[in-house]
Amino acid sequence: MIDSQLRTSGVNAPAVIRRMSQVSREDHVPAASKGVAYVDRAIRLENGAWLPAPLVQGKMLEEAAPTGKETAIVVDAGSGYLAELLRPMVASLTVISPGEAVGKGTKGKGANLLLIDGAVEEIPAALAKRLADGARIVTGMVSNGVTRIAVGRKDSGGVSLMPVFDIGIPQLHEFDKPKGWSF
Repeated sequence: MIDSQLRTSGVNAPAVIRRMSQVSREDHVPAASKGVAYVDRAIRLENGAWLPAPLVQGKMLEEAAPTGKETAIVVDAGSGYLAELLRPMVASLTVISPGEAVGKGTKGKGANLLLIDGAVEEIPAALAKRLADGARIVTGMVSNGVTRIAVGRKDSGGVSLMPVFDIGIPQLHEFDKPKGWSF
């Protein structure tokens, strides 16, 4: 995974490579998927959600570039893998589910780093309220069926995201925009 997927795709930050070599991916997949834990594609979890391909988490960590001083939130669909990768790289970490992220909870309030382990159509206001002004955001973003890793910031005007890397990322439907009438 390190040499054939991460390094060949430009993930070379020493801290990211070190963490991805330390955390056993097979500990974060269903028993039936342990033999394919390092495959270059998403793996279905027992709860019906997906663990993105290893390259997704590598790129996300590299884009996040944690300094060890952050108060971070990880929105995790059920694997715990991205959270375990990030945990020693930040000062504090709160892990929430997609359902908690779109709800009215306050876990992680004041965080200055947000990572979402999946692709979203939008960052809901309820989640943005948990972030400090200036907070950095790294997420998957889906637009017209195309997924990308995106980076952004939260400020008093809301959240802005910019796509940085096209890659297949499982969509978190809890973050879908409300559907409206159209022609």
